[in-house]
Amino acid sequence: MSSERVPMTREGFEKLKADLDRMQNVEMIEVAKRIAAARDLGDLSENAEYHAAREDQGMLQARIDYLRDKLARASIIDRSSLPTDTVVFGMRVKIKNLDSQEEEVYELVGPGEEDYDKNKILTTSPRGQGLLGKKVGDVAVIKVPKGNLRYQILEISFPEPE
Repeated sequence: MSSERVPMTREGFEKLKADLDRMQNVEMIEVAKRIAAARDLGDLSENAEYHAAREDQGMLQARIDYLRDKLARASIIDRSSLPTDTVVFGMRVKIKNLDSQEEEVYELVGPGEEDYDKNKILTTSPRGQGLLGKKVGDVAVIKVPKGNLRYQILEISFPEPE
C-alpha cells in the first residue's frame, strides 16, 4: 500500500467511512451467514455455494482493506484555506471547448469521490491536471491520444455542499 496522502473533502471522507461501515457491519455479516448455511449442506469439496461465498468474502475483505488504507491516508482539504481565483482541488470549473464551442462544467475531486455521471473528475486525470492552476480567461491545452483539447476557463467556484 502507498504512503501518499489522499486529498478529499469532508463530505467525501464521510461517504467513504459510511461505505466502510456498511461493508464491515452489513455485507460481511451477510457473507458469513451464507458461508455458514453452505457449510451446513455437507461436503465442502464439491459445494459451489460455499466456494462462491468464500470468494465473495475475499473480494469484500479486499475492498474493506482498500478503503481502510485510503481513509488512513486521507488528507481533508479545508476550503477556507484554498484560493478562490485559481482552479484547485474541490473547485467547480465552467469551461468552453474552443474547437466545438460547447460549454461544460466539472468539479475536481480526489480518489473515491469521482462520479463521471455528475461531472466529478479526478484532479489526477489528464483533464483535471490540465485545468489545475488556471484562472478565469486562461486557456488550458490538454494532450489526449487524439491530439490536444483546448479549453477556456469561464468560471471558477466552490460547489454547494450536497
